[in-house]
Amino acid sequence: MIMPAKKVSEKKTALTKIDTSKSVWVHSLFTDYDIDLFLVGKHFRLYEKLGSHLTTVAKTKGTYFAVWAPNAIKVSVSGDFNDWNRDSHALNKRWDKSGIWEGFIPNLSKGEVYKYFIKGFDESEHLKGDPYARRWEHPPQTASIVWDTDYTWKDKSWLAKRAKINALDQPISVYELHLGSWERDPDNPERVLNAREVAGRLVPYVKEMGFTHVELMPVMEFPYFPSWGYQITGYFGASSRYGSPQDLMYLIDELHKANIAVILDWVPSHFPGDRHGLYEFDGTHLYEHADMRKGFHPDWKSYIFNYDRNEVRSFLISNAIFWLDQYHADGLRVDAVASMLYFNFSRKDGDAATNEHGGAENLGAIRFLQDLNVAIYGNFDGVQTIAEESSTYPGVTHPVYAGGLGFGMKWMMGWMNDTLKYFKVDTLGRKHHHNQLSFSMTYAFTENFMLPFSHDEVVHGKSPMLYKMPGDEWQKFANLRALYGYMFTHPGAKLLFMGNEFGDTNEWNFTQSLDWHLLQYAPHKGMQETVKALNFLYRKEPALYHFNFSYEGFEWLDADNANESVFAFMRKGPKAKDTLIIVLNFTPVVREHYRIGVPFKTKWKEIFNTDDIIYYGSGINNRGDIIPVKEGCNGQQYSVDITLPPLAVVVFKSK
Repeated sequence: MIMPAKKVSEKKTALTKIDTSKSVWVHSLFTDYDIDLFLVGKHFRLYEKLGSHLTTVAKTKGTYFAVWAPNAIKVSVSGDFNDWNRDSHALNKRWDKSGIWEGFIPNLSKGEVYKYFIKGFDESEHLKGDPYARRWEHPPQTASIVWDTDYTWKDKSWLAKRAKINALDQPISVYELHLGSWERDPDNPERVLNAREVAGRLVPYVKEMGFTHVELMPVMEFPYFPSWGYQITGYFGASSRYGSPQDLMYLIDELHKANIAVILDWVPSHFPGDRHGLYEFDGTHLYEHADMRKGFHPDWKSYIFNYDRNEVRSFLISNAIFWLDQYHADGLRVDAVASMLYFNFSRKDGDAATNEHGGAENLGAIRFLQDLNVAIYGNFDGVQTIAEESSTYPGVTHPVYAGGLGFGMKWMMGWMNDTLKYFKVDTLGRKHHHNQLSFSMTYAFTENFMLPFSHDEVVHGKSPMLYKMPGDEWQKFANLRALYGYMFTHPGAKLLFMGNEFGDTNEWNFTQSLDWHLLQYAPHKGMQETVKALNFLYRKEPALYHFNFSYEGFEWLDADNANESVFAFMRKGPKAKDTLIIVLNFTPVVREHYRIGVPFKTKWKEIFNTDDIIYYGSGINNRGDIIPVKEGCNGQQYSVDITLPPLAVVVFKSK
């Protein structure tokens, strides 16, 4: 049974009288109940107990410290306040089986820099940052900072309506971004703007573009900037690269006031081996598996959490709860789920461990992910968890009670790969690859899928989205507009990485701002206007979102016209009048008098066209009312005669 992640009892375990003559006073925030939950892996608000906490004891202000180091023989707090003395402020080990060291240091205030000095059972010495620190020094410095997450939130109205807005039957269009490179200081391009500074331009931009969500690449503290934040050392600390914790809270608050939901990238799959971090924390493999077949990731040269250990599961689930609770995040996108699920992920046969049944599945990780989703959905209204999961593991978005992992959504990696392969093909050859686009509908509703064109697709020599497209300059832009038109009319939630919306001509570079100057050129401005219009079309038309994850919302009209590279399908909403007809022409040939079946006798009207001149298209469209005739086509009683623009997606709706 999953225990609730609500605040536990404030009743404290009885302690001896405080000796105020000592440098560290005996004091505890833990109750016996806290310890019981921690030891069985069910304490999901450990951040209220472990770490450093500004408090008052015996009418004296100071800081309480608590750290889990069960195999240490000595733990002390070392920092600027005691000239980094490793002996003067030793913590007390609890008398129970928790392995927690704790104590109160009087007159130690907010902003103090510190680390834990830990002596292992083998006399090894380690100087570690606090796993639960709320703030860290700016890299390359590695110490923790006594801080709080106090903030006066102004998003009460957002939280009250979040459950409706963030539901799976609502439009979900995500703008993925990296805070360090969306925009740099215009007066000093080397300087990374903090989250508060970014908010002034980011929030109105996202609102104007019509995105419903932003997804922030990891904002937790990390030592190596080229890792983009995916190798975390400070799981509870907002990265100092982006300012203070309160600066990040301000950004989230401003997004909420603009009715924009916030998803945070979260990385429970691995962590780096930096000496100040979690690796060999108390001189032993505490957070990671001791068996390196399970505890070391060969691709990323990082360490894998020991999901079989109760205290580690409590740490990770508490961390997820922390960002939803303290930072008001509306969702978590969980990175590299496939690497967690399988021991043989990126390992050769014979180099991987097996589970107790001889299989490749990591049963501890599966249990952890199920516990995680039950805890999150059981304690927060209107949040979503999203799995970046690239395998064929069944039931990622199915309920835990039905044997699934319990996620709200899963990235549709197969759709992304097949779609990009298709669009990279010269238009003359696309007829030989027709099924690469139609195939997605054979499995589109097996999970709650999100369609991602993420940062991973525009780095490491993969080229920017624009230059994946074949043809001359005009055709490249037309192809990309058509690609986005296809994406926004295909079932599923949407995700687009920053810069993709205006056709950036460079791969993403985390060391500099996006190429915003490109918007002075008509093709790029037209691309941006296309994405904006698609977002608002998506949000306006229930047929494009209400049945995002159900067969009820989709019906093929023509999936087999490979020779002309034309597709046609219907999207359906809760009412018949919501029905849309979408026709896709993926060749540069204008097709006049193209007949397509329609389900109703009523007049039809073109409501969107990626070839519109305002998008830098050729301006070929279907003007005025389109009158059906009783001539069967595509399995429908009625049909219409339309013109298909070149390399375009056209949307029709009955009047």
